[in-house]
Amino acid sequence: MMKRIFLFGAFMAIAFYAVAQRSPISLAGTWHMKLDSADRGVAGKWYNQRFEQTIKLPGTLDDAGIGSPVHEDTSVLSKNVMLHLARRVKYVGPVWYQKTIKVNNEMGDAQLLLERVLWKTDCWIDGRMVGSQESLIAPQTFSLGKIKPGNHTITLRIDNRKLYEISVNDFAHAYTDGTQIIWNGVIGRMEINDHSVAAFAQVFISPSLIKKEAVANILLEPQEQGKVYLQTRILLDGKLIKQTKRVLLQTGSAQQAKVFLPQAKPWDEFHPNVYGWEFDLTDTNGKILASRIEHFGFRSLTAQGNSLQINGRPLFLRGTLECNIFPLEGHPPMGTSGWLKVFATAKQYGLNHLRFHSWCPPEAAFRVADSLGFYLHVELPLWALTVGKDHKTLGYLENEAQQIISNYGNHPSFCFWSMGNELEGDFAWLENLVRKLKKQDNRHLYTTTTFSFQKGHGKVPEPADDYFITQYTNKGWVRGQGVFNTNTPDFKTDYSKAVKGTTVPLIIHEVGQYSVYPDLTEIAKYTGVLTPSNFSAVRNDLKKKGMLGLASPYLKASGMLSAILYKEEIERALKTRGVGGFQLLDLHDFPGQGTALVGILNAFWDSKGIIEPEAFRRFCGPVVPLLRFEKAAYVNKETFEATAEIANYSDKTINDELLWTVSSTDNKILFKGSLGKQRIPIGNAEVLGKLSVPLTGFTKAQQLTISLSLAKSNYTNQWKVWVYPNEPETTIPGVHFTTAIDSTIRYLNAGNTVVFNPDTSEVKGIDGRFAPVFWSPVHFPDQPGSMGLLIDNKHPALADFPTSAYSDWQWWDLVTRSRSVQLDGFNNPRTPIIRVIDNFFKNRNLGVLMEFKVGTGKLILCTMDIQHDLNVRPSARQLKNSLMYYAAKTDFKPSQNIAISELSAIIKRPAKAQ
Repeated sequence: MMKRIFLFGAFMAIAFYAVAQRSPISLAGTWHMKLDSADRGVAGKWYNQRFEQTIKLPGTLDDAGIGSPVHEDTSVLSKNVMLHLARRVKYVGPVWYQKTIKVNNEMGDAQLLLERVLWKTDCWIDGRMVGSQESLIAPQTFSLGKIKPGNHTITLRIDNRKLYEISVNDFAHAYTDGTQIIWNGVIGRMEINDHSVAAFAQVFISPSLIKKEAVANILLEPQEQGKVYLQTRILLDGKLIKQTKRVLLQTGSAQQAKVFLPQAKPWDEFHPNVYGWEFDLTDTNGKILASRIEHFGFRSLTAQGNSLQINGRPLFLRGTLECNIFPLEGHPPMGTSGWLKVFATAKQYGLNHLRFHSWCPPEAAFRVADSLGFYLHVELPLWALTVGKDHKTLGYLENEAQQIISNYGNHPSFCFWSMGNELEGDFAWLENLVRKLKKQDNRHLYTTTTFSFQKGHGKVPEPADDYFITQYTNKGWVRGQGVFNTNTPDFKTDYSKAVKGTTVPLIIHEVGQYSVYPDLTEIAKYTGVLTPSNFSAVRNDLKKKGMLGLASPYLKASGMLSAILYKEEIERALKTRGVGGFQLLDLHDFPGQGTALVGILNAFWDSKGIIEPEAFRRFCGPVVPLLRFEKAAYVNKETFEATAEIANYSDKTINDELLWTVSSTDNKILFKGSLGKQRIPIGNAEVLGKLSVPLTGFTKAQQLTISLSLAKSNYTNQWKVWVYPNEPETTIPGVHFTTAIDSTIRYLNAGNTVVFNPDTSEVKGIDGRFAPVFWSPVHFPDQPGSMGLLIDNKHPALADFPTSAYSDWQWWDLVTRSRSVQLDGFNNPRTPIIRVIDNFFKNRNLGVLMEFKVGTGKLILCTMDIQHDLNVRPSARQLKNSLMYYAAKTDFKPSQNIAISELSAIIKRPAKAQ
């Protein structure tokens, strides 16, 4: 059974920061080991045997290359190979580890600490069983008892097989092969401390920013010992700022220390003031018996109605997920350097918040988050659809909750706590657990579940929730994924209707999930325990199809579309009063669950070359200029009108002048103005002015960039709109525009020039979809499978239709009224002017705009609707005109041939014999 310490009416596991005055005995180094796949070791008393094979600990079997080799067939795009990164070796089962140590001085109460293990550990010393531990998210500790000087043998049996049903399909990120791997070994600290003289069992710090004081409730381990005294010191930035008097303590009972700091500095994202509180236990003569340091911060985190507050001002969470994705090691970093990259990169991109999806990170993550002012959301290791079904699992989860409080609860960055991801089952048990934890530890805000699909849940807060995470309410979506493919795009809409009446702060769940094409240059980065067989399979498939050269442009084009959608997602949230923040899925890739490449960064937190951090911060930062306007595409008889706002979630009111410009693609400023000097309070949704720009002077189709900036503080944001001449549909002698296959064939056989725009219902192809694949085409195979457009924007066919090389908002109407043609089956490879990027699980050659030579005739084939309702579809009308102008030019000389039979084959209704 696990050793437990009674504290404040709850069972608390021993916190692992307790440090004896004697230096700990490090167990890092060479261990002997033996695999036990048949599980014979306990019965065979292997704890008394000696093992021949060696391994370095801390470390894992995967690090050492020990286990069954994993061979993946990457010659085909199979579901199995695309599920996740592949381990180079794999072993699941018990492993025995053994090390002989030399003890120089007698230890009256030796305590063994293993910082992180999967899942269960049994421990022996000199053949004597001392206990078992089974935490996934906290250090495992063992009391070895009295140890005399000399050599002693520590034997560990670590079993990484599943103990409890904490997860659907083993998806929970505390125990999964989807992101981290189901490794065997020990990571982090491995040491023995002597607690015989005096030791801390628990230090629970409650800081009050309002009272300018901090209270430490202290529990000492019971010892047969004389008088013990406590003296403490408070440090800030390594400098001593307060020292308390020495007081007599009673071991084995709760004690309290209190400090008053009239100049207490707050902790938040702008002022990450982390205090160190040093505790010394001494004897009567002042000799130090044990020492400990805890880190804390003065912060006031509250939910005021549907608003989050930090230190008395509004807080907006700009977050992403951390799903235990560390592809070199297969497990989380246990030191600060690995976490510095995570948090520093997230901060570069304007974030202030990380959600740990169905797991709790190690101590090093909290330390770094404290120092950089990140607000962390932690979850129990739980992602289950049958919560409450197994009572042993419930007991395990309650113990893990106590471990989280005991080991990480003092950290100021530990702000939010959920019981798990998308839970279903016994909500009465979940609510009861939340209420017990809130009563025990009120330093965090709690939510019952991070969203839920269970009927009757998920759309409204649970009764015990301090805050609420969802993708929709009972009044509508609060996530663009639910509307971007169906609702005509506008840039004035927010989520006010959906959040109306919410009683607690609402955080938007897993925003984005826009799949980006794989970066095949990333393959070379995988030099650790995992191999990207999924990426290799995509590369091999493209190579077989002669499409390998498209991988890089596919990445860029799909990535830019993803960034455009993330921008609109984030701005809609920032425009909405009543939204407390968002949690992206994701800023970086999730290589599990069918290869979900949903990040603008890769799984290593490195850039894919999609968008620079400073560009991302324009719309994702503490201060973001915002515009509300009607649409993306205009004609020159209209006026562009917009309303200006600022989402100010800095730490102060801003006094600044609000400036706007309209510029062309060559950066020439065409219009500019000022909305005057403004006093901009902390918060959002305040109208700061309006701008109006007549478009009558634009006689040629143009892309315009609208910028809104603060003059002194340099915050700026930009939006693109397109303006087209208000011209009728173009008809040109000698160019036949037709929608019927029969007339197309007749004109072509006569050597004519044809722009063929078949009805989309007649095209054998794939329905157009503006937003890219949701999450993963492998995990969700039944969705429309495209990933945006790859556009030859320098092609003369688009000379009068300004566009980048990727999908943008002016394409929405055209894409959603399209069907792409599959070109793989043609006799020769075909290169379209506009490609539809197929998902990486199929890699079909798809196009919506192509040109061909057909005998003596010339053909432009467009399978986007450019024939209906053109009086209210300016983009469609402009594209049609651009194609007609091009078809009439003498340099329209298609080089690709197509047979009449091939052309007829793309139409559902067979052509009449000619």
